[in-house]
Amino acid sequence: MRHISERTCIGCRRVVPASELIRLAAPDGRVAVARRRGGAAMPRQGRGAWLHPRPECVTAAVKHRAFGRAFRAGLDSPDPVRLLDDVRMALGTSSHEQGESP
Repeated sequence: MRHISERTCIGCRRVVPASELIRLAAPDGRVAVARRRGGAAMPRQGRGAWLHPRPECVTAAVKHRAFGRAFRAGLDSPDPVRLLDDVRMALGTSSHEQGESP
């Protein structure tokens, strides 16, 4: 039986397969989408957090100050619109493809 890694979304707090989530890192004190190679997170990016690439999860994570807890650091919450744009860029989608107005 094959093992499937599961992670908790810091926005909705649901435990799901890691493949459904985006990994975030804050190596320089700024929250950003962690780069991946072949579906796996790159090594040496430091502590990570996991988030669904959905507006409601990004908003919930910001509202509940989940980033500071996830990274165990006194980080300011990122701008949710900018973070969602970064997530969409990492996924190769645009706001228009997500059904939002340009």
